[in-house]
Amino acid sequence: MTRKALTGIIATIVGLVVACAAGGVLLFGGGVASGCTMPLPSGAVSLSAPAGGWRPVGRFDSEQVGHAGTIAAVGAQMGVPIRGWIIAVATAIQESDLRNVTGGPDDSIGLFQQRPSQGWGTPEQLRDPVYVSGKFYEKLLTVPGWQQMPLTEAAQAVQRSAYPDAYARHEGDATLLVNSVSGLGGASGAPLLNCGAAAGPWTQPVLAPVVSAFRTAERPTHHGVDLGAGRGTPIRAAAAGTVTVVRCNIVPASHGCDVDGSPNVRGCGWYVDIEHAGGVVTRYCHMLTHPYVQLGQTVAVGDIIGVVGSSGNSSGPHLHYEVHLGGDHSSQSATDPVLFMAQMCAPLGLVDPPPNCQPTSTG
Repeated sequence: MTRKALTGIIATIVGLVVACAAGGVLLFGGGVASGCTMPLPSGAVSLSAPAGGWRPVGRFDSEQVGHAGTIAAVGAQMGVPIRGWIIAVATAIQESDLRNVTGGPDDSIGLFQQRPSQGWGTPEQLRDPVYVSGKFYEKLLTVPGWQQMPLTEAAQAVQRSAYPDAYARHEGDATLLVNSVSGLGGASGAPLLNCGAAAGPWTQPVLAPVVSAFRTAERPTHHGVDLGAGRGTPIRAAAAGTVTVVRCNIVPASHGCDVDGSPNVRGCGWYVDIEHAGGVVTRYCHMLTHPYVQLGQTVAVGDIIGVVGSSGNSSGPHLHYEVHLGGDHSSQSATDPVLFMAQMCAPLGLVDPPPNCQPTSTG
């Protein structure tokens, strides 16, 4: 594969990628997660240059998006499962902010800040985005069980960083970029590829412990639960439905939602409401950035709708998650999410559903 070929984006991935219409999901062999971990046949890729060149995506400019495109294309050409592309792009965001840095700490070079002294290659080789992407994937593929690992653990197994927990916060951005450069994102820019999303009518919005419960004696007006996920963790729609609220809610408004909040301000920060079958409403608060979805958008279970942050009335990164009944978005209709999600066979916290669990009907 030549460097010239890699200046394009992925147009088709023969035999495995199912083209997605806006609002759909990418399916492989009957399941979302299987498509993210199924190896692609080496070389089964057609590449073409995007019309007008690379375009910015979110906070990333055209140069950064182009590097994400190269990383994804190398992964596709090597037959690496799509989950690997997301891990690689997230790693490059952390290491270099997707810039081809020629000189970093010690003798670190390039997109992944790999070091000649640690055997990654010569300085000239490490300035080549194609070469360094390939070296990252070569090492990743030797890590046992990497597809099932949390992103930060898989990245750390390759990179051996001094900041091993830092990769996790970039998973949402990396997923968005992979969707964009591979042509799998919808017209709204919301991700359609949902690696790791659980199949079924309901799923956990994040996989994290419950760190603050519903309406306790200490917090009687806490109308949801707090899930202790790290900054940048993707937030998934708990069930299929329609987005009814996308909003920055903070008092005073001058504080804004694009910075961390504090216990001294009020509001949910960046948040989303989704209305589901049977009049059930779920709410997702304190997102890091503007949500990935738009008002009126239809989402599927497991679709990524934003990433965990600490905007609004918050003392640190987490997801505040609420469930409301009867189509009512007010506090009067709130119900305990822990009990509700257990009934839906998608228990919150680091808990597996009981064997042969059957969800309670919401209709």
